[in-house]
Amino acid sequence: MRWKGRRVSSNVEDRRGGGGAKAGGISIVGLIVAFVAWKFLGVDPQQAYQTTKQVTSGLSSSTETRGLDNPTPEQQESIDFVGTVLADTEDTWNQVFQSQLNQQYVAPKLVLFNGSVNSACGAAESAMGPFYCPGDQKVYIDTAFFKDMRNQMGITGEQNATELSRDDQAGDFALAYVVAHEVGHHIQTLLGISSQVQQARQQANKVQGNQLSVRQELQADCFAGVWAYHNHERTQFLEQGDVQEAMDAAHKIGDDYLQKRATGHVVPDSFTHGTSAQRVQWFNTGLKSGQMSACDTFKQGV
Repeated sequence: MRWKGRRVSSNVEDRRGGGGAKAGGISIVGLIVAFVAWKFLGVDPQQAYQTTKQVTSGLSSSTETRGLDNPTPEQQESIDFVGTVLADTEDTWNQVFQSQLNQQYVAPKLVLFNGSVNSACGAAESAMGPFYCPGDQKVYIDTAFFKDMRNQMGITGEQNATELSRDDQAGDFALAYVVAHEVGHHIQTLLGISSQVQQARQQANKVQGNQLSVRQELQADCFAGVWAYHNHERTQFLEQGDVQEAMDAAHKIGDDYLQKRATGHVVPDSFTHGTSAQRVQWFNTGLKSGQMSACDTFKQGV
């Protein structure tokens, strides 16, 4: 993936310098434990963040918003990479909102953190993975999650990767897909989709609520594909193998894949994000069409 030399977003908020428990990175065990505790049991992902509120309840805003004092070259590169991808989403969605919706796009903030963080949705630990909080319209990412994708989830097979990507390392686009998916949730908030889903879930039973969550997550995957389509038109940023890396990433965060790995079996009624095949399918739908209208997972069969 070609990303260097383009604009870096000013909407990145680096909270990695002070405050919070230092988790030292997220392991695949942590991902599985989080999956079983929250997603497998069908708890609302937005509400799940409240369960760890005590972890960071004592943090002051002054320490939580401080960036790294002397970032290493790898840490600085992580800031530049995430900032470039976020800028790409800003520039692309500005164009798409105007051309396809005749609306003005309002960009989210993106918060980088270490170990744990406070958000308007409550406190969260890195084991929960990247998330979007509609309460403050911010994307939260512990960049150690990216390193874990490389080293432990085996998305790229890179065993000695640094905190984020370098030109001689594969997997950049898989990481960009994660950012684009969370920005997809922001788009759902802007369009009122998130609030509609939340209202519908309150009136639904557990299985129906999970199904609504699946459709919401798959739509965010599709929006990530729409972004990739138009961003490539703008910047020609995709290289050979990039799309396959994103497909591999989507496959390995499917509910069936994670459940099978965690418990040895799958329970479809408990799915909240979609199967591996569904996640690949809907990312591909957005990538091939470039149309937001193609991403209506609530009316189409998933």
